[in-house]
Amino acid sequence: MSERRFDPTTGEWITFATHRQNRTFLPPADACPLCPDPNNEWDGEIRRTDVQIAVFDNRFPALSPTPPAPDVDSDELFRAEPASGRCEVISYSSDHNATLAKLGPERISLLVNAWADRYQVLGSEGHAYVLPFENRGEAIGVTLHHPHGQIYAYDDIPARPLRELRTAAEYRTRTGRCVNCDVVAAELADGRRIVAESEHFVAHVPFWARYPYEVRIAPKAHTPSLVAVADEARDDLAGLLHRVFVGLDDLFGFPLPYVLGIFSSPLNGEASVAGWDGSWDDISHLHLLISPPNRSATKLKYIAGTEQMGGAYSTDIAPEVAAATLREKIPQS
Repeated sequence: MSERRFDPTTGEWITFATHRQNRTFLPPADACPLCPDPNNEWDGEIRRTDVQIAVFDNRFPALSPTPPAPDVDSDELFRAEPASGRCEVISYSSDHNATLAKLGPERISLLVNAWADRYQVLGSEGHAYVLPFENRGEAIGVTLHHPHGQIYAYDDIPARPLRELRTAAEYRTRTGRCVNCDVVAAELADGRRIVAESEHFVAHVPFWARYPYEVRIAPKAHTPSLVAVADEARDDLAGLLHRVFVGLDDLFGFPLPYVLGIFSSPLNGEASVAGWDGSWDDISHLHLLISPPNRSATKLKYIAGTEQMGGAYSTDIAPEVAAATLREKIPQS
């Protein structure tokens, strides 16, 4: 089963991928499907031992290029359709115990280039939106400890990016400016929430952070996607990302769990769905979001009643305080 169903009370689509119930769950290191398996001893994904970055199709995809038709009949209230798209896994290293902080800026630069390459290739296949992301740590439900991320290529724009794009379209219509450009400029001018910056990018705890130590990274100039970032600026981004990961892992003295997402311009479809008459690039501003669940070394920020039921986030640490703490941990050069 790989289908999505529409909630007519909220306007949201929910994907059902029942085959994922039996996906690999926290295997021991000697049976990890992402560790090099040159002799096919445990049916691993990677045969070579010298791979730095590897991208391959997810064995247990939530989205499928050729999903079957739903088993249920659709009507006005109960709409169902195939969950079409593509799901990939991206392995960061052959080292089972590596982290991005330990792998260094050169490896992260390769990763940034891989994100950009897959964004472009998947867009050329006709997918509407490409979202690279990473889930790290058991605290957020990871099922494989090996350092890796995922790339989902959706055949329409998911709810959160679409909401951001609609907000950006409304802001640009009203002011003639990019809301993300204005946010970056205002954060740089204020300075209190900046945790690190480089020549082309800035990292800050958002004024509206949903998690105590959330970090947002964005280009200083209007840039719709990683494809629009020049090679030297990609290296610049990789160096900044590395410093941020080092600081996050040093925050409480252990590799910090987090969810990472890379938000770029949609690749296909009309921007009119976001209320914009121009191109997607007009209202899209590349940004990366790192959301750790920890509010202390031993306490987590749970998405509970007010967040799940009310859609209203509440956090326990002021962004200015969190940023000051992170600045002490993140190398500044």
